[in-house]
Amino acid sequence: MSLSGKTALITGGGTGIGLGIAQALAAEGCRVIIAGRRESVLKQACEATTSPIQLTYHAVDVGDWSSVESLFRAVHQDVGALDILVNSAGTNTARRRLAELSLEDWDAMMKINCYGSFYCLRAAMPKMIERRDGLIVNINSVSGIRAGMLGGIGYNASKFAVTGLGITAAQEAAEYGIRVTNVYPGEVDTPILEKRPTPVSDEHRSRILKPEDVGAAVLMVAQLPPRAHVSELTIKPTLQMFV
Repeated sequence: MSLSGKTALITGGGTGIGLGIAQALAAEGCRVIIAGRRESVLKQACEATTSPIQLTYHAVDVGDWSSVESLFRAVHQDVGALDILVNSAGTNTARRRLAELSLEDWDAMMKINCYGSFYCLRAAMPKMIERRDGLIVNINSVSGIRAGMLGGIGYNASKFAVTGLGITAAQEAAEYGIRVTNVYPGEVDTPILEKRPTPVSDEHRSRILKPEDVGAAVLMVAQLPPRAHVSELTIKPTLQMFV
């Protein structure tokens, strides 16, 4: 299915997986708005991207409901109906064990990883229900399928929450023709690697996924006809064990 004339909003779109998805969709003629907390990063991403249709951006804090409301209000005023929403904003912390995880870091992961996806789903769904059409993609993690030490206790908990959120939202939305997909990437070479407890070597980075790999997977989901729904999709480096 052609994406020409479609409109997508991607949170966490200024860097990493979100930007890889934005570039993949824009290359196929989709009008893409990227959103995130750092306006300078969003602006730089838009200026650096070459595609048939130039990326645009809006600042947002996905962990703040009023900020999310403002984002969707602005997007609907600027471009009208949204065809695709991608929830890609996410964070982790270097201090991942229960004994060392601060309350502040726990709250930040829950707000961005979990609340952010919920808030954006809640903001996007009414208009999609009115139109009886739409695609929502939650960029989750293999940490949302099987908990492991790599992600850490807070990250795992937040991503398991997103798993349940996406699966249940898909069940609720199906009768309106709306599809919700959970994508579970394994290790990806993105800025979040800088928050690993142990530095990641260049050799390791060369063996793991790149943002454009996840972008290609989301593009495949977005190009399927409305009758086809990919409910869950795992993509990982060839050499990575499941977790």
